[in-house]
Amino acid sequence: MIVGIEGTLIRKEPTFLHINVNGVVYEVFVSLNCSSTIKDKSIKLHTTHIIREDNQSLYGFTDINEKKLFDRVIKINGVGPKVALAICSTFTPNSFSQIVQSGDINMLKMVPGIGPKGAGRILVELSGFVIEVNEDGTTSSSPSVSEAVQALESLGFKKDVITNALKNCVGNTTSEIVKEALKRLQK
Repeated sequence: MIVGIEGTLIRKEPTFLHINVNGVVYEVFVSLNCSSTIKDKSIKLHTTHIIREDNQSLYGFTDINEKKLFDRVIKINGVGPKVALAICSTFTPNSFSQIVQSGDINMLKMVPGIGPKGAGRILVELSGFVIEVNEDGTTSSSPSVSEAVQALESLGFKKDVITNALKNCVGNTTSEIVKEALKRLQK
């Protein structure tokens, strides 16, 4: 599994890059947002390596939150890498998180390849997707919240119930968030 790539940029297109790594040239697909941030010839990307029967593809990201968004979205039934990359090209991780939290189906339908059914499925599946804004204004993904959502789902709770329970949880670790959410769910 290739989780990162560092090398020299030899070709740049809006949706893919060719990166020379010690004489081996890799084709890496990127979002429009990622492509617009790349200015130097020396490049370092976080990658997701997808292996299928007939294809191996690398998807690259300068922002780790964009990679987490991509990885989360491709797990949804009916959403492949192309649609996930279109989501990353249309929205930043922070704006996508806000769209999911507000349940704005019309904004999701703006993404090429997503219709009303797909948008609804994405909103239901990603109800626990959260990007936290730090005090300095930067964003960071909340792995504790994501892990808490998975833990509560494994206990049999529905996503919409979990989302409501997690709205006001203030725990810092996964176990604190799960305990707090379980107390809310028992009421």
